[in-house]
Amino acid sequence: MFIGRETELKKLNTELSKQNKKTAILVYGKRRVGKSTLIMEAAKSFEGIVINHLCVSSTFEGNMEMIYKTVSESLSLPNIRFDSLFSMMDYLKTLDKNILLIIDEYPYLKQTKKNYEVDSTMQAVIDKLPDNIKLILCGSYITIMKELLSEENPLFGRFSLILHIQDFDYYDAAKFYPNLSIRNKIIYYSVFGGSPFVLKNLDQSGDIKDNICDLLLPETSIIRSHIENIILKEIQKTYDIRILEALGNGKKKYSEIRNQLNISETGLLDKQLKILLGMETIRKSAPINHKEEKKKQFYEITDNLMRFYFTFIFGNTGIIARIGESQFYDRNIKERLSQFISRRFEEIVLQYFHRRSLSGAYPDIDDFGSYWYDDPVLKKNGEFDCVIRHSTDKYDFYECKFYENPMSYRECQQEQAQIDSIQGIEVDKLGFVCSAGFDFDEREDFSLITGHDLYQ
Repeated sequence: MFIGRETELKKLNTELSKQNKKTAILVYGKRRVGKSTLIMEAAKSFEGIVINHLCVSSTFEGNMEMIYKTVSESLSLPNIRFDSLFSMMDYLKTLDKNILLIIDEYPYLKQTKKNYEVDSTMQAVIDKLPDNIKLILCGSYITIMKELLSEENPLFGRFSLILHIQDFDYYDAAKFYPNLSIRNKIIYYSVFGGSPFVLKNLDQSGDIKDNICDLLLPETSIIRSHIENIILKEIQKTYDIRILEALGNGKKKYSEIRNQLNISETGLLDKQLKILLGMETIRKSAPINHKEEKKKQFYEITDNLMRFYFTFIFGNTGIIARIGESQFYDRNIKERLSQFISRRFEEIVLQYFHRRSLSGAYPDIDDFGSYWYDDPVLKKNGEFDCVIRHSTDKYDFYECKFYENPMSYRECQQEQAQIDSIQGIEVDKLGFVCSAGFDFDEREDFSLITGHDLYQ
């Protein structure tokens, strides 16, 4: 069953249905994020022949032979040996049929030649693309695929549609476990993230401990193998894995990471962080009131699942094997899990406001994120979970609470008193987001958002 990606699917179908228009589409995103599934779902509505080829790690000639074979099989013809990609396209042009040609994992083909040789060939193919042929290039190596979008690349400006496929956010991820309670939806997303491959392997009939013990803790379990043998294997040659270990254990700032790794300032760490940023393994953030201050910038692991892995599992293979998954969960994860989820809940709330903003609910919104403050009078500093800045430079402050029971009016008043005591902060509206809701009806003094509201 196809889940989510309504916007991307609509864009693909629209582009593929256009007549008398050159159509070359680029689809990219990390491995197992659902790119191929999305393309094949769109292909179901295509009126014509679909030729779907998966490139492999081989020579250029080897890949060409396999492409020709795929084309022949898709056309129900004996194996045709074309002289080149151009002669193959010339042949397809003569057919009185609409053809969708999908070249999946294009980076494997691209890397068979030096520099931009393959890209130059593909540029010529696209420039001469006939109206009856629609072309899709797809790939998982994000850094390589982004090269196709750079101005110096021959393929720059050649694509009629570009889709960057990312993990599902909290809302779409919940479509994989619709029968769970609001609290468990938050827990599952906080631990397992939004990869469709991961989400479809979760067991809704079990609790969070069962899923962690069965799918994440065993060394050969399906999701742990996905992390260690696919995600990390692809990028481990370009960075020190201790960077992710440091981030998973709360080291966010550049200086903290450098000190954790105990390395001198040679520029190597900066280079590795840039690589990880380019691969979308990590992201760089800053509070919305200190965007330009480098000392306030911090790094985070992008994917919740990866963050959980480096917080709780990485480096503990031996102890898990010795004491077993259940005991390891009880000793090392159970008591810390709520705190871990609370931090992810703040990100869920930010995603909620992002969705609301895209829907037009906040026409005057300028930015949203965390807010850091320094109060010289009280000699303290702190951080607000989620703050909205309007175009008028006024701020709405929201406190996020991952609670098992409803939040009380008295606690809201106490939070307000703390904010009122801070000097130099202009609060236009104070709000609270509580996963378990509130034990009082909404009043004029507070804006209230419940866990149920997040999933409406």
